[in-house]
Amino acid sequence: MKRILVIGAALLLGLSAQAQQALFGGPQAESPVINPDGTVTFRYQAPKAVRVTVSGDFLPTQKMEFEMNGQKVSYEAPGVGVFREGPNGVWEYTTPNPVPPELYTYTFSVDGTSVIDPNNVYVNRDVASLTSVLLVPQEGARSDLYAIHRVPHGTVSKVWYPSATAGFDRRLTVYTPAGYEDNPKAKYPVLYVLHGIGGDEDAWVTQGRATQILDNLIARGQAKPMIVVFTNGNISEEAAPLENSTGYVRPTMSLPQTMEGTFETAFPEIVKFIDSRYRTVAKKQGRAICGLSMGGFHTLYITLNNPDLFNYSGMFSAAIGTGSEQTAAHKEIYENVDGKLATYFSKKPALLWIGIGSTDFLIQSNNDFRKKLDAAGYPYTYMETDGGHIWRNWRIYLSEFVPLLFK
Repeated sequence: MKRILVIGAALLLGLSAQAQQALFGGPQAESPVINPDGTVTFRYQAPKAVRVTVSGDFLPTQKMEFEMNGQKVSYEAPGVGVFREGPNGVWEYTTPNPVPPELYTYTFSVDGTSVIDPNNVYVNRDVASLTSVLLVPQEGARSDLYAIHRVPHGTVSKVWYPSATAGFDRRLTVYTPAGYEDNPKAKYPVLYVLHGIGGDEDAWVTQGRATQILDNLIARGQAKPMIVVFTNGNISEEAAPLENSTGYVRPTMSLPQTMEGTFETAFPEIVKFIDSRYRTVAKKQGRAICGLSMGGFHTLYITLNNPDLFNYSGMFSAAIGTGSEQTAAHKEIYENVDGKLATYFSKKPALLWIGIGSTDFLIQSNNDFRKKLDAAGYPYTYMETDGGHIWRNWRIYLSEFVPLLFK
């Protein structure tokens, strides 16, 4: 009996130790680690694995292709680094060169299966893909805008508005600048920020670090205090995945009513709601709009169809020229572009801003649009960066666009 009690006690102690290890994290392979020389080390513990790799936008890119409108389109995909197995089944990879200051995302591949870094709790969701996050900070570098500093912070709210077009309530993410609640008489200009296909009203806040960018630019005096509204461009849905009535459904880019005119038609009801609910500068001079990819597409056509609504417009890697205009349910939104451009510019907008990566698969269609503007003598600001259709570029564009507003 005594021996049974001793064995039982030992088992309980063992289980208790395992529980505490799980509770407090226990010994784990540290990953990622930014080394003193600027290189980054990644580790993954998998004693039975045969091959482990890392893929991320901090690595040299690789050429890939896909088909669009019957034609092969080249683009750059994140590069791949190969791990080496060390003691105790801990695989390790260190970048050959220092990683420049920036916010990056990455995933591991373990014997062909994509996984996030289990030792890194910081994760992004992009549509249905999860990626681990790596922020390489440096004072004075652009990535410093993406970090949280001890500066006055704005308030981020999830706000529901009634959509007569959709027939149900839909959600917005709204940023009000530091001090908004303390000064009940102050009015603020408004920037509307639109996401890409498959995204939602959370995308710019989570992946784009938009609220950090805004806090830091405003605190530095490089941007005017402003209200910022992050919309959901999927007019058929109420809100982001798991925040809407569809429940546990896998997020997808194949959603109805995304680039066929309904969202553009419905957009004024969002502006009307924001002007009624917040202390806004409710006129053209106090409004700006921008968006990435599909959001850049929406930005262009919302602007052209409402020339008295926005004084500033920003197209980030805009998904124009993809054929969506020809197959749209509401073709009137996309027709008579030349006439709408003439009307828009006759009203002397303060800024049309266009940004795109040099290897973005949409650069040709954006260049064609710029040729149209050039031929007509319409003014715009253009920025071309390295890289392709990636969040790193879109964060850059937002941080360049915002300081130009409401001057």
